[in-house]
Amino acid sequence: MTRKQEEPQMLHEELLAAAEPVLRKVIDHPFWAGLRDGTLPGEALAHFVGQDTGHLLPAYSRALARCAAIAPVDAHAVFFARSVTGTLAARDRLREAFAELGPPMGVAPATEPPPVDPLTHAHCSFFQAAAASSLPEGVGALLPMAWFNYHVSKDLAERRVHGSVYEPWIELYQPSEGYSHHVVRRYLDLVDEIGDGCSTRERATLTEQFSIGLRYEWLFAESAWRQPAWPV
Repeated sequence: MTRKQEEPQMLHEELLAAAEPVLRKVIDHPFWAGLRDGTLPGEALAHFVGQDTGHLLPAYSRALARCAAIAPVDAHAVFFARSVTGTLAARDRLREAFAELGPPMGVAPATEPPPVDPLTHAHCSFFQAAAASSLPEGVGALLPMAWFNYHVSKDLAERRVHGSVYEPWIELYQPSEGYSHHVVRRYLDLVDEIGDGCSTRERATLTEQFSIGLRYEWLFAESAWRQPAWPV
């Protein structure tokens, strides 16, 4: 009797297997660890929120819009287009909430978006370049942020130190109900659907962009922790 041949791995399964070790490193980063237990310096959180709402989320939404414009399948275009409005709405919600929650946490929110820092600038440029190149490159580059956001926020909720100064922000930072199913799950299905129509080269490029996007998620936490500035 011959062994039953194993079914080939779905593209999203291949990507997430590669992402898992990086996710652990991101979750263990001092920025997220300090946010969980309340030891994070307030200026690090202010830097994170300023770069996220002022630069990264707008760049991400515009990259999504580019993907919507070039997607040949209507259902894919609809998903990307809805994600644009969802991303910008989330940006506004976070910005408004931080203005309210920041002072009680001992963090002074900026009145204007801060200048983009070098690592955030590179991250934004990565999104824009990938989405401008092709749909496989765009979806490969954009998936890590959605997937990491779900898992990092979930880890914050599960392992937070109750009563810590940042607990109100952690509660606010949680994605809306149904995010994992309606956005992340659909994103993974969409990757499989796009991957099925890719050439071998396009599939390799999608995977490569995903791998780069993973590292940028770690770098964004590093940026908030170290708060780099442009050389004078």
